[in-house]
Amino acid sequence: MNNYEYIIASLPVLVRGTGSGLSATDADGILKEVRSLLEGRDTELLDLILGSYEGDGPDEAFYRSMASCRNAFARNYFAYDLDVRNAKTAYLNAALGRPDGTDEVHLSDGEFEDRATVDAVLADTDLLSRERGLDNLMWDKAEELVQFHVFDLDVILSFVVRLKITDRWLQLDEETGREFFRKLVNEIRNNR
Repeated sequence: MNNYEYIIASLPVLVRGTGSGLSATDADGILKEVRSLLEGRDTELLDLILGSYEGDGPDEAFYRSMASCRNAFARNYFAYDLDVRNAKTAYLNAALGRPDGTDEVHLSDGEFEDRATVDAVLADTDLLSRERGLDNLMWDKAEELVQFHVFDLDVILSFVVRLKITDRWLQLDEETGREFFRKLVNEIRNNR
């Protein structure tokens, strides 16, 4: 038995680009509540997805597991996430004069349809605008993948990834964000 209807009905409405009145503590509490209401494989999948937001982020093994995941949302969302990350890496490789394909992980031979969009976002000179633009792409994909869903696990997982995007921005004020991205860019430049 699942509690999808109950879980979905109790979720707050998230609005892209705002904190939606949430704090980081609220986000953690919501995730704990959702987790407590899921069962079995659903809980395992949620834990796997949440784990991808810890530390250095998802690795190749994570993307491989998502590529063979039975859940359509997880499979498609993280395929898109990998494509965005590869496009970002390719853009940085070109900008830094690194060889093509360095640090990219390709699990499919298909062409990434949003490559030009990612490149346009990355061409912005403001680092925070770039990150916001990439997060907006991920947000839009999470919404698109559940467009015709109502009360199923995919809707819950879409909410979770959008909540993680919201939570990320709640934890950064503008100055902290700029400093964080300056450090990130310097690290990348030093690892050439």
